Amino acid sequence: MDIHCLSLHQIKELLKKREISPVELVRQQLEIIHEKNKLLNAFIHINDSCIEQAKQSEQRYIRGEFRELEGVPIAIKDNICTIDQPTTCASKILKGYISPFDAHVIENLRNSGAILIGKTNMDEFAFGSSTENSAYGPALNPYDTTRVPGGSSGGSAVSVAANMAFGALGSDTGGSIRQPASFCGVVGLKPGYGRVSRYGLVAFGSSLDQIGPFARDVRDASIIMKIIAGYDERDSTSCNIPVADYEKELEKPLDKKNIRIGIPDEYFGEGLSKEIRDRITNIIDCLARDGFHVERISLPHTSYGIPTYYIIGTAEASTNLARFDGVKFGYRSKNSKTVFDLYTNSRGEGFGKEAKRRIILGTFVLSAGYYEAYYLKAQKVRSLIIRDFQQAFQSVNFIITPTTPETAFKIGEKAINPLAMYLSDVFTVNANLAGIPGINLPAGFSSDKLPFGMQILAPAFKEAELLSFAHYIEQNYTKE
Repeated sequence: MDIHCLSLHQIKELLKKREISPVELVRQQLEIIHEKNKLLNAFIHINDSCIEQAKQSEQRYIRGEFRELEGVPIAIKDNICTIDQPTTCASKILKGYISPFDAHVIENLRNSGAILIGKTNMDEFAFGSSTENSAYGPALNPYDTTRVPGGSSGGSAVSVAANMAFGALGSDTGGSIRQPASFCGVVGLKPGYGRVSRYGLVAFGSSLDQIGPFARDVRDASIIMKIIAGYDERDSTSCNIPVADYEKELEKPLDKKNIRIGIPDEYFGEGLSKEIRDRITNIIDCLARDGFHVERISLPHTSYGIPTYYIIGTAEASTNLARFDGVKFGYRSKNSKTVFDLYTNSRGEGFGKEAKRRIILGTFVLSAGYYEAYYLKAQKVRSLIIRDFQQAFQSVNFIITPTTPETAFKIGEKAINPLAMYLSDVFTVNANLAGIPGINLPAGFSSDKLPFGMQILAPAFKEAELLSFAHYIEQNYTKE
């Protein structure tokens, strides 16, 4: 049996029945990671010391005291703080940095018995859509190593797609979970804003960031989501709203006649690959024949999403990255004679090109004379985008769109054109601006054998309903 090819819920059953031991499982996974990482570069840090944790998990199974994810290897994006592994955000400025505390989601995973098998590659500080902006080199798409895996959580997507981990955590500021999930053919869930604590996530855009899972199927995503979700008083944006047992919710039958699905015209226009459009349209037609009510809707401010996101996102990034100054932690330039030199040299030498670009853009839109023209206006447009979704969800339960306009592009293809790279997130950024949950569900393969996905969006804090609906589609229309 190729154990590493199994889903998370399948491996849980094998562990529970004692058909495989956590130590054996972790050793096998470490061997696979070391071998595949030579080519795919999905991991920045591999946690070889986790064998000791696996031995403790084995004792728990012997005593019958095992927990939800006892002994299951999970990968972690390198912008989520861990006390026992480096957290570098794939940046030179944080090379070798060890956090003095665990992120809230890491505490939850540890308490569930999960084995944190390593930290995954990403675009530096989550700035990018391809994982090419990493100080450790690009991660590669396992379906075609001449192509990108998407970003910024590319390493996490690759770790799941290439069977290097049974699940992974990523972060999504404008599509950084859903877009690489689409490019790599896995499930990627962005929870609604406030559902999962951001405590211990190195901030990019504080009003946009959200941590979520990558998984091989919806059930696996539901299991991880159940563990990481919930209120945390250390995060002032965390909402104290009850968390459902997402896995159990999957078993409840759907009331098809009372589920209304919205198809926004703005997401199916020019620029969308015909293969992706045709496949998603076919799934939508199947849903209509199956008894669901499908209707066309409009989200009129969709086209303003990219410029709005890249004003608000860069402004928040500029503010958040001001703390990396070479003084208290991280990289410090050795060629400085004055405090001013220390700041400028440390930041100039430590940050990569895309990080510098976003800091400059964000500082510009927040500067005197430009604040009202750019940042304030972007916030007003954001309110209109939020209102579009609020009005749409008054008449529909879910919205179905493509996740990406195309399949994975070639490495280097968009590196010299930042605007073309930014447009890779054209279908995903608005969910972050609105704070609603969204999921990428693998939908099929293109003629050149590259995966792509469909995106399902739901109202705020409706993750249980979203996962149940996605699970239905997966089981009936997309599962091979």
